[in-house]
Amino acid sequence: MKPISLIIVFLMILTGCNKDLKKADMIINNATIYTTDSSFSIAEAMAVKDGKIMAVGTNEEINNKFSGEKKINMQGKFIYPGFIDPHSHFYGYGLSLGNADLTGTTSFKEIIEILENHHKNHPGEWLTGRGWDQNDWADKEFPTRKLLDKKFPGVPLLLTRIDGHAALASGEALKRANITPDTKIEGGEILIKNGMLSGILIDNAIELVEKIIPKPDSATMANALLKAQANCFAVGLTTVSDAGLDAQVINLMDKLQQEDTLKMKIYAMLNPTDENFEQYVSHGIYQTPRLDVRSIKLFADGALGSRGALLLKPYTDDPGNSGLLLKHPDYYREMCHIAFSANYQVNTHCIGDSAVRLMLSVYGEFLKGKNDRRWRIEHAQIVDPSDLPLFGKYSVIPSVQTTHATSDMYWAGNRIGPERLKNAYIYKELLQQNGWLPNGSDFPVESINPLYGFYAGITRKDHKGYPAGGFQPENAITREQALRAMTIWAAKACFEEDIKGSIEPGKAADFVVTSEDIMNMDVQNIPQLKIDQTFVDGICVYPK
Repeated sequence: MKPISLIIVFLMILTGCNKDLKKADMIINNATIYTTDSSFSIAEAMAVKDGKIMAVGTNEEINNKFSGEKKINMQGKFIYPGFIDPHSHFYGYGLSLGNADLTGTTSFKEIIEILENHHKNHPGEWLTGRGWDQNDWADKEFPTRKLLDKKFPGVPLLLTRIDGHAALASGEALKRANITPDTKIEGGEILIKNGMLSGILIDNAIELVEKIIPKPDSATMANALLKAQANCFAVGLTTVSDAGLDAQVINLMDKLQQEDTLKMKIYAMLNPTDENFEQYVSHGIYQTPRLDVRSIKLFADGALGSRGALLLKPYTDDPGNSGLLLKHPDYYREMCHIAFSANYQVNTHCIGDSAVRLMLSVYGEFLKGKNDRRWRIEHAQIVDPSDLPLFGKYSVIPSVQTTHATSDMYWAGNRIGPERLKNAYIYKELLQQNGWLPNGSDFPVESINPLYGFYAGITRKDHKGYPAGGFQPENAITREQALRAMTIWAAKACFEEDIKGSIEPGKAADFVVTSEDIMNMDVQNIPQLKIDQTFVDGICVYPK
């Protein structure tokens, strides 16, 4: 009987030990976990319960303190906080998946071929597309509507440039929008060629056509959001900031999130309309576990590629043009007053150095000095050296997209000349102003893949490794800074650093798993790295 007694005693001891273990829903071990906490510590294991991280530590520490129904042996894989895109167009990207995809086209002839195929397979009243960039063509001049009207007679078309700040409209679309050579619009331009409408619309002029295109129904809107979500999860995104939304779309996002079909977490920036202000701003900050509404998105100028960015001096390749200020300065003061009074964040699109100067000045009128309002300059693409210290003086966040540098580097010098180019895409200098900065993509202007931004930030090269030494490499950032910029700093830019952005106890269990280590692998292979798994609130959302 002695052996049986010993077994019973052993089982009693074991049972007693198990009672002391804290219960978790999931335990992950044998991983390299980049926590992005304040000391950038690296762990091996973590415990998750109710969608939140319970603890992080060594394999021994976690296994000795926690028990869990689900245990995952990562077998040496690498884990990072869920990637956050602090500036994207999530809903617009989802809608664009149903339009003709013109990205990467090398000629207008190629665009016509894509449109003919799309029109055949997607019959409808309007034909829309996005993604063309004349800077990628042999003929770098803006296209005209002449060939569109010949190939698609009577069809209303609107083809939006990659940056969203220029578009080509067909004659039928111009006719329906009542646009003539005499039409004028504040903050926009309607290009005329040989006394005729060329079809090119710049910035606010695009709205004249957009507003007459039939709006999508709720089913189409919902489908667009879910398609965007699936693609974003596949590249490791767990939170996106959608830069410019109306209440109708935000309400639908909220509904789908409450129904648990939309699991993507969204930081929604409001378009500045009376309806949006009435529904949201007048009632204060709106927050749920997946949705945060506390900011207003403004546009000060256009884009560099379409020569709408507002410059202090004229364009080098267009001496009569200094770009466009989209609204009167008093408009921006009014919007800032509304936001300041409601404790809302202001996030203003500024590409040109003149636009950056204007908005830093307007911000300064309200912010006075150091503060925690976290008002943002989106893009901050060209900054005059004399204005750079104002970011730190007023605690203004430069919200950047490192892939813009590597997309624009082939032609940006032609637009602004070599001297001004030195003041453009200065991400390291911008980071130094406040000691941190968020890095996003602006998708669908750029790819949705956050690893592209990580790679561009640290190498300043395209995916072929050009240029050999990097484009203005003095403004490259480190791998640690690049990872923080798309995790904890991106969360901080949205007032969410206490609930996400790092792998720490009490925070959401949003994380990404890869088979190779972006912090140490051959840098040239980073853009090709695939995501193994994406978790949101402790649930694996990719692959399903």
